[in-house]
Amino acid sequence: MKEGAAAADIRVLILAGGMSYEHEVSLKSGRRAADALQRLGYVCDVRDLDGDLLPALQEYPPDVVLPLVHGQPGEDGSLQAVLELSDIPIVGTGSTGARRAWNKITAKDLLRSAGIPTPDWTSMPRQAFSDFGARKLLDRIAAKMGLPLVVKPNSGGSGLGVHAVHKEDDFPSAMMGCFSYSDTALIESFVEGRDIAVGVLDLGDGPVALPPVEIAPLHGDYDYAARYNPGATRWTVPATLSEPVAARTAELALEVHRTLGLGDMSRVDLMVDDAGGIQVLEANVAPGTTETSLLPMAIEAAGLDFGEVLATMVHRALARG
Repeated sequence: MKEGAAAADIRVLILAGGMSYEHEVSLKSGRRAADALQRLGYVCDVRDLDGDLLPALQEYPPDVVLPLVHGQPGEDGSLQAVLELSDIPIVGTGSTGARRAWNKITAKDLLRSAGIPTPDWTSMPRQAFSDFGARKLLDRIAAKMGLPLVVKPNSGGSGLGVHAVHKEDDFPSAMMGCFSYSDTALIESFVEGRDIAVGVLDLGDGPVALPPVEIAPLHGDYDYAARYNPGATRWTVPATLSEPVAARTAELALEVHRTLGLGDMSRVDLMVDDAGGIQVLEANVAPGTTETSLLPMAIEAAGLDFGEVLATMVHRALARG
């Protein structure tokens, strides 16, 4: 299949679902992406990721795969590696970049080495709390880093297992909640400020930052419910930032995208404090495409059509393949 083929001659397989906690959100992302591409004439199949994938790829190989599996194995590089071994063109980021972004500790090490600001952190595997004594270890972390802190799974998304710790009594339950989703906890210094997301697209002329999106949950934290329940969060796009701060968020998002070696699209999450200081939290290689997802909002704010953006990525993947 050649890059210049007509839409009706290109079969796009959208992989969604999977076995992660984000299964339902992933399926919604897949269906919306399929609708957008089908309106432009592409032949799209949405497949729930399961153990029959390899035989299906061999029996009826698609021209391109668009992975929208949130969580493992869609964002940790495993799915991308399987597709690379099968010589099937992939929309998005390859296995190496996905591995870097998925492991938050590895990503933060790379960002800090590149001079990109990210909150101070430490990390602890679950086993360490048995080996060194949970209470003593938590007391030591609190004394060294100070409160408040944020506890989050080293790998994962959608705000699952993320807890803010404002007093020491909250620390043990935050760790237990985190370990429900990952065997390693990332413990970060809490950054007070505005929650900003910047999407990055590479449509052929190098990565470009989209308008920033400001996220303001109406009640509590930006958790799973706030992300996906309509009416639970107010989004402002473009975010009401000063011109220099907005430019700096875009610059940092592009630096993160390049440093981690990301592909056709990514979303970089940042915090902006009252003084305009910016800290990078993490990057996502398979941003959601649901009705309440941030990347499609930013694409629309940039004056782009979501389906046409996906179509361009499909043809770029064909060219790479």
